[in-house]
Amino acid sequence: MKINMIFRNFLLLILMLMTVNCSVEETTPKAVLVIHGGAGWIKRGSVSDSLEHELSETLKASLIKGRAVIAAGGSSLDAVQEAIKHLEDSPLFNAGKGSVFTYNETNEMDSAIMDGATGNAGAATGIQTIKNPIEVARAVLDNSVHVFLSGAGAEEFALEQGLTQVNPDYFFTQKNYEKLLEAKKSTKEIKQDKLGTVGAVALDVRGNLAAGTSTGGMTNQRYGRIGDVPVIGAGTYAENGVCGISATGHGEYFIRYVVAHDIAARIKYAHQHIQQAANDVIAALKDKDGLGGVIGLDAEGHVVMPFNTPGMFRGYISLDGEPVVAMYAD
Repeated sequence: MKINMIFRNFLLLILMLMTVNCSVEETTPKAVLVIHGGAGWIKRGSVSDSLEHELSETLKASLIKGRAVIAAGGSSLDAVQEAIKHLEDSPLFNAGKGSVFTYNETNEMDSAIMDGATGNAGAATGIQTIKNPIEVARAVLDNSVHVFLSGAGAEEFALEQGLTQVNPDYFFTQKNYEKLLEAKKSTKEIKQDKLGTVGAVALDVRGNLAAGTSTGGMTNQRYGRIGDVPVIGAGTYAENGVCGISATGHGEYFIRYVVAHDIAARIKYAHQHIQQAANDVIAALKDKDGLGGVIGLDAEGHVVMPFNTPGMFRGYISLDGEPVVAMYAD
């Protein structure tokens, strides 16, 4: 009798866990591509209607361009690269054209991309004259025996690969220069409008995941500072059958706690659903004073976009649906 009761309780527990898991999956949308454009102090009413429209349209266009690659049978790597390039070409986001200024009044950009099918990755830091930093990371992945290149060497390699070089003035924007001047005047750490990066995660028709991230770093950063974006496992990670993750936020914290890989490990080893894994990691990060968020897809295409700041530019798109974009927490 006692054995039957134990067995009955065991079955009830299994059914309860299955119900919880199903409810999580049912509330998590599915997509082939998810993107972000940075997290931070973005509150409803703090952005003009015209700028909000421009931001939304840029995010939507990025999603549509990336989805077109997948719809044509292209790879998740190509989709990620295409989506990120569109965001890098916009002055609205802290990557590529919209990169912020260092203390020395230069623009120093980082990027990374990872192939979930092979585990191969490419990363670059200190880019100053290559138009699309994500292309440097992709070239490293495809054509280098190394994973991570920096500074002059990364640019030399990029030019050897035929990537487009521009004058450093290409990256100048007045608003970002004024932010630098404001930061230099302040005796305190200036609160950023957004903890900026751009990123994308894609799942192609062959089930391959890829993730990529690109950033202009932090306003007023010094001493050749490098954030989490090009650190594989911190700001960027992809593994087939598990998930793809791209992060945005205060990079020092994402490096210390290996955020992107922590989410993947919880899915792979603790068998957590991606929503629970991502939510828990971002919540724990805030407890340690780490601000930011992540986007991700798992092997079934479930979307996650948790963040612990007032807002995060974000969006996703399915193979045949309209792009869905958002900025605020509410």
